[in-house]
Amino acid sequence: MRKRLLQVFGFLTSSLGWVFVLCTMAMDFWRISQIGGQGGSFVIKVAWSWSNLWKDCYTDSTAVTNCRDYPVLWSVASYVQGVRGLLMCGLTLGFLGVAFCFAGMECTYIGGGIKTKDKLLLAGAVFHFVGGMSDLTAYCLYINRVARSALNLNPQPGSLRYDLGEPIFLGLVGSFLVLFGAILYAATVFRVVCPKRTEVHVDGTRTYVDPRPRGKSLHTGYYRPSRQHGTHVGPGRSQSSRILNLSQTTAEKLSQRDAFV
Repeated sequence: MRKRLLQVFGFLTSSLGWVFVLCTMAMDFWRISQIGGQGGSFVIKVAWSWSNLWKDCYTDSTAVTNCRDYPVLWSVASYVQGVRGLLMCGLTLGFLGVAFCFAGMECTYIGGGIKTKDKLLLAGAVFHFVGGMSDLTAYCLYINRVARSALNLNPQPGSLRYDLGEPIFLGLVGSFLVLFGAILYAATVFRVVCPKRTEVHVDGTRTYVDPRPRGKSLHTGYYRPSRQHGTHVGPGRSQSSRILNLSQTTAEKLSQRDAFV
């Protein structure tokens, strides 16, 4: 029951994170700069210049917005291209992660046996983690670019200093939600898929023992003798039975000799 609850909570958390990331790609005001309205002028004139991943816009005091869409791919700044590519890669991996995790959850009826479902869930957790790191890298790249332009002590004439907009913070929250969901997924199946081996020293050598029980049946749970203790399957007799018969024969011969004497 605890495993199912963690998996359901991880599914909800990671899915909500991917929704946040997807929404930021269509949102405006990734960076924004305010123009005018300073210096105590008699007529206050305020305008805003803002950008996102697809266009640059200018909004004046009359709420009229003029935008310039990025025409072609090679005319866009290199950091914007990098952010686009990282976000696209992250969303693709997230889609695969959602599909794998949905098939591998314990509360679903698809995916095969328990062992197969655990492997699918672990693979989905890896996809979620890599996709979340890709999105987090994209947002950090954009933040670094905006921060460098804002903190530049010698700006170029006519350049604007931008501030970070709401989509950046929403995307960061979504990336951390995706990473948290991936950790919850992995915590439920990691010990099952990758069991811990026990180290045993035999005659100066190091041997690893599988923690799963060897002498019990998988379905019945009754003890089944191991073959290394003399059990032999086939028409011939085992070594232990031959030794037992030999000892009985030797004892009978000795008793007959003592009776004769």
